[in-house]
Parts: sequence; C-alpha cells; structure tokens
Amino acid sequence: MDQSERFNLAISLFDAANAEDPNQEEGQPKELLYARRMTEMLNRFAPNASEVSQLAVRAQHIKRWTVPRNGYPMTKEGYFAWRTGLYKFHANTAGELMRQSGYDDAMIEEVKKAVSKRALKINPDTQLMEDIADLVFIEHYMLSFASGKPEYDEARWLEIIHKTWKKMSDAAHDFALSGRLKLPEPLVPLIVKAIGQ
Repeated sequence: MDQSERFNLAISLFDAANAEDPNQEEGQPKELLYARRMTEMLNRFAPNASEVSQLAVRAQHIKRWTVPRNGYPMTKEGYFAWRTGLYKFHANTAGELMRQSGYDDAMIEEVKKAVSKRALKINPDTQLMEDIADLVFIEHYMLSFASGKPEYDEARWLEIIHKTWKKMSDAAHDFALSGRLKLPEPLVPLIVKAIGQ
C-alpha cells in the first residue's frame, strides 16, 4: 500500500467511526461534520500542512459522544478530568485506526501527540491542530455556545475569548482578523474587546 492509499484508508476509517454518532447537526452525524469542518479549515489556513497534521485534525473529536461529560463529576475538576480523558481516548482511537491502515509506530505516535495536545506551543503539529480547533470554534460554534449560556456575563465571555486567543499562534491571529474567517457577527464587539486586553 502506498502513502496515498494508506492516508485515504485512515481518513475513511476515521469518518466511518464518526458516522456512527447518533447526534445530528445539519442533517449529518455531528462529529463527522466537525471532522470535515476541521479539514476544510486546515485547507484554508495551512494548505501545505504535514500528513501528521492532516490526520490529527480529522481525528481530533473521534467518537467523542462515547465519553459523555456527565460520566464525570459536574465540577471544575470533573471537567478537566473529562477533557484529559478525552485527549487520551481520541489519541488512542486514532492510533488504532492508523495501525489498521498500515501506519508505523513512529507516525502513529506523532499523530497521537498532536491529538492529545501534548507540547502545545512547542510541537508544530500540536499547535497547528490547536489553531484549527480554535478557528473552527470561532467560525462555527462560538455563537451557538454563547446562545446556550445566557447566564454568562460579559466578564466571563471576555475571559473565554481571551483564553482561546492565547492558545492560538500569531499566524492564526492574523488569519482570524484578515477577513478570511467568518466571525460570529453578534460577538465581534466582544472578540475585539477581549483580544485588546
């Protein structure tokens, strides 16, 4: 199997796994739509991204619905335990499907490192995956997330936007403000205020 066939098989296995998501959004499985949005954003932001990054962004939320938030205590500590558990779960799931596709241990480890968000700001594939996740959140999910949190005041929103912005690279900041990212119109004043802090 050549490199292209192996890559295409891994992507098809990732997509098949995410197609099992019982939750629907825009008429398709929610995590499959998310994975496709991640790839679409990667192609816009970094069209020459490495194979590691292409695989990592496609697998970032793989089978997420199988690890529900309510399986952990509904506390701040419970939230962080859930997130940490998810990183490991997504990385291991992606790694297993890559192994089925014929990838070697070294390549699998590189993708797992990015998916589990290890060495953020140091490992370029991890940082790129974080950038893509944040850009996808801003363009596709921030507004609906805001609508679902009416109890959050302006200070809380500024904190959320500021934390998201801080995780992104300078290149992602430039992309977000260049007009190439569709910013959620009602939240633009808050975004501008948050990134100016």
